[in-house]
Amino acid sequence: MKRKKLKLLTILMIFTVIILIVLLSLYIQNNSTIKSTTTKKQNYREVYHFTVPNKWKNDPQRPVFFDGEYHYYYLYNKDYPNGNGTEWRQATSKDLVTWKDEGVCIPKYTNENGDIWSGSFVVDAQNTAGFGKGAIVAIVTQPSASMDKQEQFLWYSTDRGRTFKPYSNQPIIPNPCTKDFRDPKIIWDFKNNKWVMVLAEGTKIGFYESYNLKNWQHTGDFFTNNIGIVECPDIFMMQSNDGNYKWILGTSANGKVSGEPNTYAYWVGNYDGKKFIADISTPKWLDYGFDWYAAVTFESENQSKNLKKRYALAWMNNWDYANNTPTIQNRFNGMDSIVREITLSKQKDNTYSLLSKPIKRIENITTSIDQFKQISVKGLKHLKVQGKAYQLDTDINWVDAKNVGIRLRESLDKKRHIDVGIFTEGKYSYVNRAYTGNPDKSKKYVESRAPFDINNKKVHLRIFVDKVSVEVFIDDGKITYSNEVFPRPEDKGITLFSIKGKAVFKNITIKHID
Repeated sequence: MKRKKLKLLTILMIFTVIILIVLLSLYIQNNSTIKSTTTKKQNYREVYHFTVPNKWKNDPQRPVFFDGEYHYYYLYNKDYPNGNGTEWRQATSKDLVTWKDEGVCIPKYTNENGDIWSGSFVVDAQNTAGFGKGAIVAIVTQPSASMDKQEQFLWYSTDRGRTFKPYSNQPIIPNPCTKDFRDPKIIWDFKNNKWVMVLAEGTKIGFYESYNLKNWQHTGDFFTNNIGIVECPDIFMMQSNDGNYKWILGTSANGKVSGEPNTYAYWVGNYDGKKFIADISTPKWLDYGFDWYAAVTFESENQSKNLKKRYALAWMNNWDYANNTPTIQNRFNGMDSIVREITLSKQKDNTYSLLSKPIKRIENITTSIDQFKQISVKGLKHLKVQGKAYQLDTDINWVDAKNVGIRLRESLDKKRHIDVGIFTEGKYSYVNRAYTGNPDKSKKYVESRAPFDINNKKVHLRIFVDKVSVEVFIDDGKITYSNEVFPRPEDKGITLFSIKGKAVFKNITIKHID
């Protein structure tokens, strides 16, 4: 009897130990999973690019300089991803590199006309609208009371742009029975002493004039071809390097059907106070990447004295995959390109083109520098430098190489990387993000390209790498690329390459930004 009890007790003890082992194993496994999940959650917040504090941003609104700083508004959705509708949120900056969040200034759904879409604002220094000298007047698109008509409404601010009030529940420019009728851009026409507006109207851009910002008259149209529905139009005057003054009409457009970019198209020509006449009908493009949309250009703080340069920035995303960015795990989705300086230059074929270069003030945030005077490359050459936020400059020369360039954010096993280079056999420059994380699930938008004159057999590359973006300026900004990328945080390698021939990389300078 005692033996039976002892045997039963032993069995119970063994069973208890087994249960404890199983429970301990489950605890360790669960704890390991939690730790693994925490480790996998990356910080996708850019180091030196503007990103929305939380939730969602898209279209930038043209920044304006007053009160000693730049005032920048953008479309913001505080309910993302569980609610729709945008409003205007504000940020300010003294240098266009670092920004201070100022919060929402035009809330959505505050009147019967719905949420707040894109538009533009001006400082009414002459009190043309009657709200007082120096009042800020914003004209924006709202879907109107019926929620199915895009119309233009006026909002104004008497506290230097911190808060805005609606002027009227009635539109200042009613919808003329067209589906697409949005994104007003306003400028002051110094020659004719009046306000001028351009509007995106389907595949054309409408021109309007006003003397008080409240009453507008249609004056003309500019018709586009094969670039889809246009958005966020832009108009401004610049002085070229040959001394001539030219007008530039720009718009965000979709040239994918004809093999062109889905970024900022522009025409150079003349504006006679009523309509715009382009020198040539085919548009040029200010960026050949996949992610430079809804761009705005704007004046520098001393623009009245200098029409030789202008600034530009854009939303770094693409409507084809706008919600695929993994930054959502950090509770935000939305970033901008760095601010670039644009100039107008006369080309060898007597046409005019805009050139881009990064704003000079971005140099002020460099924390350390690596330099290499000259490196000859045939095949691959891995640099003993790593980084995930930096500026890289180099000159490349070659004689017979078929493909030359740089691998960025490369993994230790060399399988993951972003490629920037010149493919001489194809006569184009390119940025390829196929071998790293990127937001395009369709895999259609992995390599962006632009024509390159291979007779030069040389190129200057200036590349800005940040945690989730690459921006490339080729040959002093004749060609630019802006692309989102999502490499793993441990992928920080830099490799030079020259395929089927030798190339010489000179004056390699890597300026780290921390």
